[in-house]
Amino acid sequence: MSSRIAYVTSGMGGVGTAICQALARSGHTVVAGCAPDSPRRAAWLAAQKALGFHFIASEGDVTDWASTTRAFGAVQRELGPIDVLVHNAGRSCERHFRDMAPSDWQAVIRGNIDSLFNVTKQVVDSMMERRFGRIVLMASLTGGQGRVREVNYATAKAAAQGFTRSLAQELAPHGITVNTVSPGHIAGAGARTPPPDVLQQLAAATPVRRLGRPEEVASLCNWLASDDAAFMTGVDFPVNGGALTGR
Repeated sequence: MSSRIAYVTSGMGGVGTAICQALARSGHTVVAGCAPDSPRRAAWLAAQKALGFHFIASEGDVTDWASTTRAFGAVQRELGPIDVLVHNAGRSCERHFRDMAPSDWQAVIRGNIDSLFNVTKQVVDSMMERRFGRIVLMASLTGGQGRVREVNYATAKAAAQGFTRSLAQELAPHGITVNTVSPGHIAGAGARTPPPDVLQQLAAATPVRRLGRPEEVASLCNWLASDDAAFMTGVDFPVNGGALTGR
């Protein structure tokens, strides 16, 4: 396989890093997306280089159309068209609905739905022209099952699944697959690590009695980006240890 170009949004977090590494091991040229002026960018790139990974950083605000267009445009001018998009970026804001302010709602919708549109639009035209593409979007079991204090997040992630099913039908004749991955409770997946007692409760609530690993999410994303997954499209893949709810 010739080196394909993969763009991973929010590529420098726990799950994002694992996805970048998995794609790199499969021979992809990997671009790791991060926020503008990201404080972790230089240290992350250096740490990954020390491990033998040579990633390219791309700074942009995926909730903003103009910023996203500039970020993806720069990558495509420098490296060429993007073959694989893994949209790993997202945002949550836990509130009971009665306490949820319009800003809480809008931030989560922008972080999960607007970003979905913004990043996917950057790659579709070139994928259609080349009749190849892999689009992997991060959803959540919460989108299908719901969860207390996450009406905004559940709404956004349910929308991601509808987006995927519809876009998959449009793009299938052009050799492009579109799928979602819905993680359950994954260790080190968020910006904040819950206290040990909360982690124990989450693990106990999962039928396999442990949290998922970022590498397990990454393995599935890597497979969905491969030629072996060419017949899989419009599908939501849960990574949940048997749990009925997750995030």
